[in-house]
Amino acid sequence: MPAKQHTLEADGIQVQFDNQNVLSGVYLRVQTGQVVALLGANGSGKSTLLQTVFGARVVPDASVRVDGYPVMPAYRQPGLMSYLPQTGLWPSGMALATAARLLGVSLVEALADFPTLQKQAVEGSTRAELSGGTGRLIQTLVLMARRSRFLLLDEPFSGVMPVHIEQLSSRLRAARVHSGILLTDHRYQPVLDVADVVYLLRHGRLQLLTEPRAELRDLGYLPD
Repeated sequence: MPAKQHTLEADGIQVQFDNQNVLSGVYLRVQTGQVVALLGANGSGKSTLLQTVFGARVVPDASVRVDGYPVMPAYRQPGLMSYLPQTGLWPSGMALATAARLLGVSLVEALADFPTLQKQAVEGSTRAELSGGTGRLIQTLVLMARRSRFLLLDEPFSGVMPVHIEQLSSRLRAARVHSGILLTDHRYQPVLDVADVVYLLRHGRLQLLTEPRAELRDLGYLPD
């Protein structure tokens, strides 16, 4: 029997920086069973939007709902939402296994299919001892192992070695079975390879793309 589908919606989000509208008239929809991509230029407001949906940023009049019910701030709802911020998920000096345990995850299980990463975890490495891309990958895999209903990922592919991108992409596709995934990254190709739905954030508004690669090329976001 298929799992019940759940829907995350966000709207009413108005954000200004230095009297400039960063987000205005945004409507976002993510369903379990989907990977939804949020693309846009640097500084366009993608991280601000993720922070608002998660509840890390308070925005007056913003509405975030799951199945029609308000959930703000979403981070207070157990099992509802996990969020990978650009700044890192846990302190850089904390042992990886300790950080995973605090999040209710077995690090070894989270890193299944990544044997080189498992070896580092067993040796008690901290994020500060890893390359930026390896640390990013491990944080992403740990959050995915939590199996939250919705997963917000801000630049999960950042710095990740090409050899690991395909494996991470496969994990993201598999995670759709139990989660709705919203992700943003400046590496458009791996994002487009996994995305079921693509939004483009321009001039403070979200545009749903029906032919993402062609439209992004026409707008200059992808090379011809």
